[in-house]
Amino acid sequence: MILIRLAMALAVATSGTSHAYLYVHGYHHIPMIGTAFLVQAGVSFALALLILAGGPWWLQWAAAGLAGGALVAFALSRTVGLFGFSETGWEPSPHAAISVIAEVLTVALWAVYVAGLRRSRQIFHSRNEPQANAPAPTTSAR
Repeated sequence: MILIRLAMALAVATSGTSHAYLYVHGYHHIPMIGTAFLVQAGVSFALALLILAGGPWWLQWAAAGLAGGALVAFALSRTVGLFGFSETGWEPSPHAAISVIAEVLTVALWAVYVAGLRRSRQIFHSRNEPQANAPAPTTSAR
């Protein structure tokens, strides 16, 4: 699980770095979108650091939610537009592709993390269930 946390922190930080770069290099002038890129970068860096430091389980959920939201925003900006802003294709290159890859990876790592949690719970519960052929505990009256 530590490798998943490390990879997730790296993927979230990569997305944050890409958004920070784009904010500094022109997106800060775009109303609403510029602010969203700055928030995306800041929250991404904070989540990456906290996940890397071994923070609580819900940080992985937050990272997946942030990445999923960014993917939805990316899709909207390429189709119907987002707050009056639209892009085409994979521009700005290479940051559009870097962000999408990092965000898809974050969501995929979250899915692996959740599957691992479910599996470890199943193993734990199966070890703690009483055996079908084990004798029932007896009580002695004194």
